[in-house]
Amino acid sequence: MTIDHLAHRFVTSVPDVLDPGVLYVSVDHDTTIHLCACGCGSQVVLPLHPSAWRLTYDGETVSMTPSVGNWSFPCRSHYWIEHGRIRWAPAWTDAQVAAGRQRSLRERGVTPASVEKTSSGVPTLWQRVRDAARRLFGGG
Repeated sequence: MTIDHLAHRFVTSVPDVLDPGVLYVSVDHDTTIHLCACGCGSQVVLPLHPSAWRLTYDGETVSMTPSVGNWSFPCRSHYWIEHGRIRWAPAWTDAQVAAGRQRSLRERGVTPASVEKTSSGVPTLWQRVRDAARRLFGGG
């Protein structure tokens, strides 16, 4: 069941069970987490950073920019969070997703070499982000 809005909760730690329709915001950890708005049950983690997602709190509602594109989920949902409401966006093609990922990496100053696993076994950038999210949210 899709949802049309997200209530926000400022938290210091993520609850064991996420409620549908709630955007959990951790200022201490500069991140948010919520269940996908399409209703698939996937957990969507959005790091807060000028080169990632930005959260705006107007005293009553929250907005997130840029859009949420869940390209690695089976649902591939795509939406905006604006003043607590979900505004659905068109799906992207695989080519658009690849181009968007490359643009995002360039904006963050990440080179292709820094996201590939090195022969020395040093974790890639994405592996480090994934591992940090798992530690933060108890996923392993």
